[in-house]
Formats: sequence, structure tokens, C-alpha cells
Amino acid sequence: MTPATHDAGLRNLLSVRDLDAAAAVRILDLAEDMAEVATREVPKLPALRGRTVANLFFEDSTRTRLSFEAAAKRLSADVITFSAKGSSVSKGESLKDTAQTIAAMGVDAVVLRHSASGAARVLADSGWIDAAVVNAGDGTHEHPTQGLLDAFAMRKRRHADASRGRDLAGLRVTIVGDILHSRVARSNVWLLHTLGAEVHLVAPRTLLPAGVGAWPVTTSSDLDAAIADEPDVLMMLRIQSERMHAAYFPHEREYSRQWGLTDERFGRLPAGTMVMHPGPMNRGLEISAKAADSDASVILDQVTSGVSIRMAVLYLVLSGAAAGA
Repeated sequence: MTPATHDAGLRNLLSVRDLDAAAAVRILDLAEDMAEVATREVPKLPALRGRTVANLFFEDSTRTRLSFEAAAKRLSADVITFSAKGSSVSKGESLKDTAQTIAAMGVDAVVLRHSASGAARVLADSGWIDAAVVNAGDGTHEHPTQGLLDAFAMRKRRHADASRGRDLAGLRVTIVGDILHSRVARSNVWLLHTLGAEVHLVAPRTLLPAGVGAWPVTTSSDLDAAIADEPDVLMMLRIQSERMHAAYFPHEREYSRQWGLTDERFGRLPAGTMVMHPGPMNRGLEISAKAADSDASVILDQVTSGVSIRMAVLYLVLSGAAAGA
């Protein structure tokens, strides 16, 4: 199957909540096609030749930035990468002026990471630029391609087990840690719910967001009880110290003791439970090295899946832009 067999029409990707189940599955299915490209002798497609993708990163990133760069280049697009450090942003230039400066160079899509929640939607709705917008993480709001790549990695591992179905309906996913500051958790919650999975959140009460009761999840503060409930997926989140301006738990050792995936807890996971982490990992704090490097770990699969998902998203948003969607 080639990308051309998939319908166009995704103008921007700002939030997973903008996707219904059919649209989400379409992206996941196209990502499977894109994953095959990496196995070719020359791992490239000409699909976006002549198009330009600008990566605007106002926050530090390694995995996401490199993943989007690799995705665009594998589709034969030209890539402009902007980092706020050492740029005019440090001199006070606004998002509007930066985006318009980049857009004046003739870009077709902007991949935006920004510290302000809602920045990607502001850019998409403002009329400042005439380009598709992909949200690569905005504040503590969302990280839609991370949610998609996590779902893709889950689907791939689940499909490898012949006794399980291909879709995620009924999959029991437990997400543990700093939910309050995690845009990854938010994107996973809403996307997994759309795809029919059941999501349980485990965190200190201080690290659960206000209003979480309205989310399609169950919550608790007891990781041991959650493990005893035998989840299909256990996703550990990084403690985002850079976003914390207060004491949310007594000490790192106390956090690891109560909410970390230690060697002992890992040993109690049922066979077949997937261990995930969006990275970067704080080994020994939220996850032990043994768990991270085990056969149960899907962490490197998540990284690999990121390129395929972002190829699919870039192809679809630029096809949508071409179609005037």
C-alpha cells in the first residue's frame, strides 16, 4: 500500500481531541506503511519533494525534534529547524514575528513546540501564516504525536501476540507519575479513550490535575494495587522538575519508594505487560534500569514509532493543505 491510497484532509494536528476513532486509525494505518520505508535500501519516499517543513522549537527537545526532522527528510521534504536558544526570541521576539519570519521563507508546514499551553492553536487560528500547523507539545496541554506513537507502539506489540486483537479496544493502560505537568498523559488519556482502551492514572494526589474527575479515567495513589490489577500497559512518566514551583512530594527517594517502577515491582508485573516511558528517563527515580532495558520494555519501540507516526502526520497535513482542507 502506498500513501496515495489514503484520503487527504487533515489540515492541522493540534490536539488528539480533534480526531475521531476513524481519523486516529487512519493515521496509525498510514504509519504502518511509513514504517516499511525504513526497511528499504534507500529509506525515502518522494511524497513531499518540493515541500518545506519548519521545526519551530521554543523549548529544548532531542527525541521529538530529531524525529520530526527524520520524518520530513524520509518524505523528501526540505527542513528548516529553529531553536529559540541563540535566536531573536532571546531578544524578545514574539511567536507571531518569529512564525511570520519563518513563513516568509516559503514553508508549507510548521511543527511547533512551545511552553505556552494553546500556542499551536493560536498559531493555526491566527491567520499569521499560510501553512499547516503540527503541535509538537504546548505547555502542559497536549503532545498529540506522542499520544499517537504510544498507541502505535501498543498496537504493534499487541498485534504480535496472536491471541489478541489488532485494535486497542479493551486494552487496560495504567499511567503513573507526574500527571499534573504531563502533556503526554493528557494526549494518551483522550486518544486511548477514543480508541476504546481503559485508562487508570496513578499519582500522588498533589500531582493529579484539578478537574481530573471529568476525564474518562479512574485514579488512585496506590501503585502496588494497580500492579496487582494486572494492567496490559504500564506507562511511567518523568518527574518534570523544571515545571514545578512548589514541593509536590517530600523527597525523590520517597517518590521512588511509593511511585517508582523498582526492580521488585517490575518482578510482580504479569507476563505480557508492556512497560513504556515517553522519555527522557530518570533511571532509578521513576523507573529502574532493569525494567527499562527488559524484554517487556517498549521504550525503544516508542522512539522508532515516532518517525513513522510523524511521517504519516506530515504527509496527511500537507496533503490536506494541498487539497485546501
